[in-house]
Amino acid sequence: MTPRRLATVIRELRERKSLTQEELAKRAKITRSHLSLLEAGHRKNPSLDVLKRLARALGVPVGELLE
Repeated sequence: MTPRRLATVIRELRERKSLTQEELAKRAKITRSHLSLLEAGHRKNPSLDVLKRLARALGVPVGELLE
């Protein structure tokens, strides 16, 4: 999984749910700046904990973020 691919998946899922970065960050209990860096592809290799939080907040299995 490349950082760009993960960034695209997170952004597309967030937009499908009509969530702002701020809203998703709050739901996932991460900072908006961390989410922004992930979506921009600048933060590489997020921890499993962060991936789980994002998946839970988006209502998808972790594997969907990594496909």
